[in-house]
Amino acid sequence: MTSWTIVTSPVDDLLVRTDGSAITGIDFEPHRPVTGERDDTHPLLVAARTQLEEYFAGDRREFDLPLRPAGTPFQQRVWTALCTVPFGHTVTYGEIARRVGVDPRTTSRAVGTANGSNPIPVVIPCHRVIGANGTLTGFAGGLGRKQVLLTLEQDTLF
Repeated sequence: MTSWTIVTSPVDDLLVRTDGSAITGIDFEPHRPVTGERDDTHPLLVAARTQLEEYFAGDRREFDLPLRPAGTPFQQRVWTALCTVPFGHTVTYGEIARRVGVDPRTTSRAVGTANGSNPIPVVIPCHRVIGANGTLTGFAGGLGRKQVLLTLEQDTLF
């Protein structure tokens, strides 16, 4: 059964979902319709809240949560590659394509689509992917939120 909670953050209230054994989603506002019940005491949701609050306070650089993002095998490979991008660093869509073993000249757009379909943003750090020319491009949560997340990480490095 799906349970969920709301976590207040500098980028809006986040709706965090679990299937009872892993975190399955994080939504920015406006939140997608959710089934199940709000449960602010579920151990996984409490852990997610704590870790997200630590991240936004600048006290956490890596998440330690069981994750179960639903997606295609290609999306799963992209999301796994995103998790290897260190805190405070950025990579290009082409670099993620290379990391998942596909030709960046022909599949950077597919990587961008997979990146934008990430159901667990922030924890799976899709915000760390930028355009080949160094500009902020594409973020399902909006470029303003992407900038806030990248700035938070840059400010925390020093």
